[in-house]
Amino acid sequence: MVQATVAAFGTLDVACNNAGITGELSLTADYSLEGWQRIINVNLNSVFFCLKYELEVMLKQGHGSIINMASILGQVGTPTLAGYVAAKHAVVGLTQTAAQEYAAQGIRIDAVGPGCIDTPLLSGFSAETKQGLVALHPIGRLGRSEEVAELVIWLSSERASFVTGAYYPVDGGYLAK
Repeated sequence: MVQATVAAFGTLDVACNNAGITGELSLTADYSLEGWQRIINVNLNSVFFCLKYELEVMLKQGHGSIINMASILGQVGTPTLAGYVAAKHAVVGLTQTAAQEYAAQGIRIDAVGPGCIDTPLLSGFSAETKQGLVALHPIGRLGRSEEVAELVIWLSSERASFVTGAYYPVDGGYLAK
């Protein structure tokens, strides 16, 4: 992906690492080892691998902006989602660490924490479950992809040139409770 981008455009100025699956819904002690490994691979390891190879190119260029997609559950815990919560907390920590490591080289790295956004990730949920998710957000609805994208666009731009290592929730007030 990184090589193809550089081959096509000559540079890699912006990257958004956005991977996420809910995974198993189990109590921590009941979580399967396979389920744990799968969610860590998709939600954390994929972000690390992308970050690693994006940084190699951006270091040669001397600039770049990377946005890692975390979650509101990168800040709080939730029963039956141990793998998801652990991975998204780790994405925030990885973001903050890498931001400190590469800021002086002109690379900005931030994390975005969406609340429940009406995306295919929620497509398998029943109407009742979706309504329960709506109730968790003081704003009274699910978020829209465009609302998250606007923040990613800003973080990708020079207007955010003094921003790095930050975590920004887009959560309809979820974390304010």
